This record gives sequence, C-alpha cells and structure tokens, in this order.
Amino acid sequence: MDITKQKQKGVPFPIVTLNRAVLTFGVLVSLLTQQIWIITILFLIILPTTLFGKRFSLVYYIGNILFKKQIQISQYEDAGLQRFNNTIATTLLGFSQISFLAGQSILGWIFASMVMLASGVALLGFCIGCFLYYQFKIQRYRIFGP
Repeated sequence: MDITKQKQKGVPFPIVTLNRAVLTFGVLVSLLTQQIWIITILFLIILPTTLFGKRFSLVYYIGNILFKKQIQISQYEDAGLQRFNNTIATTLLGFSQISFLAGQSILGWIFASMVMLASGVALLGFCIGCFLYYQFKIQRYRIFGP
C-alpha cells in the first residue's frame, strides 16, 4: 500500500499511543480518586470516535496538533483495527456507566479497570484488542473462506 493511501486509511502511531495513554491514565485517576464522572468523560470522548471514525475523535484532533512532526515520519495503524479496539473500550466503559447507574459500583469499576489494564498493557507493547481482532479474522477465514 502506498504511503498516501496508508495515511488516509490509517491512524498514526503517536495518536494511537495518545489514545491508549488517555484511557489508561484517565481510568487510573478516576479509580484513585473514586470520581465516576471521569469515566463518563472518557466514555463521551471515545463514543463519537467509535460511531463515526477518526474525523470525530477529540484525541485524534489533539494528537494531530501535539505530534505534527512525529506524524510525518511515523508508521500507521489500520483504522479498522483502531476502531475495533475503540469499540471494545467504548462497550466496556458503557457497561461501567450502566453499572454505576444501577448502583453496582464494584462492577462498574471492574469494567473500567478492564479498559485501563488493556490500554496499559498495549502501551507496554502487547495489544490485547489487536490479538482478539486477528483471532476473529482467522476464525472468520476458516469458517467462510477468503
């Protein structure tokens, strides 16, 4: 794939890293301070990205400003993979919100912590969402073929 198509379809790695860091540290701060509203803000930040793509991502917009020079020389992650990961995070943060609203705080913190752990591990180099994405693709290929 040529670089122009890759840039149009992908997400620069510095922005992917920023997204992971925002999720990790946002949930960590929320957990340490026991402030549920931080989880709500994270959910509201990531929801438009999941629904409508990177054009509606606050993290993508800020990352483009902060990492302007790095983006020019960085590699890109597949937009579909990034959207898959964001969908998992959005779903878990949504379940967290529902749990808090239902008075199930412990369950809410468990869902939020799953996002923190997955994004934190991804910052360290192993993307759990990516692993699930490729396993899904392999199984779909085995069942339905090319």
